[in-house]
Amino acid sequence: MKGIIFNLVEEVVVQHHGPNTWEDLLEAAGLDGTYTSLGNYDDAELLSLVRSAGEALALPDDAVLRWVGRRAMPIIVSRWPGFFSAHHTTLDFLRSLNSVIHPEVRKLYSGANCPHFGFKTREDGALLIGYNSARRLCGLAHGFIEGAADYYRERPALDHLECMHLGDPRCLIAVQASAA
Repeated sequence: MKGIIFNLVEEVVVQHHGPNTWEDLLEAAGLDGTYTSLGNYDDAELLSLVRSAGEALALPDDAVLRWVGRRAMPIIVSRWPGFFSAHHTTLDFLRSLNSVIHPEVRKLYSGANCPHFGFKTREDGALLIGYNSARRLCGLAHGFIEGAADYYRERPALDHLECMHLGDPRCLIAVQASAA
């Protein structure tokens, strides 16, 4: 996993809970916390940080990942505003993940292993997103979607219809976003 993800987690934790909390999480996870954005790190390190945060807050890993994803989105927007300004709604932005955003991520972070998303629009207008990743970080994706909706000043409604954590071959998330 690219260090940029660890950098985002650190920034979110420090921004919302202070540097001592970040140090406490690293200690509880048994990690040194030296992450460079272009570095490659074992996925298990992120999961260890998430588990440590979940234990400290009495939250499941999925809830921790969702919290991180949602709060990381303003940081992502500030670093790469062009990814967002080209779109006017959450659903339009999400549809650009495979074709615009992830190719750019791969250019910036050589060797990045981005998840793949499949898209289909349901009759009621909901965007069905198929999420496929060996990392199974659907909670993080869920939080990123909520954070994107916050950016576009929309109210997100997500329904996790299928989940790899429950034995499904992929995650399937129905996303609707309405004006806030």
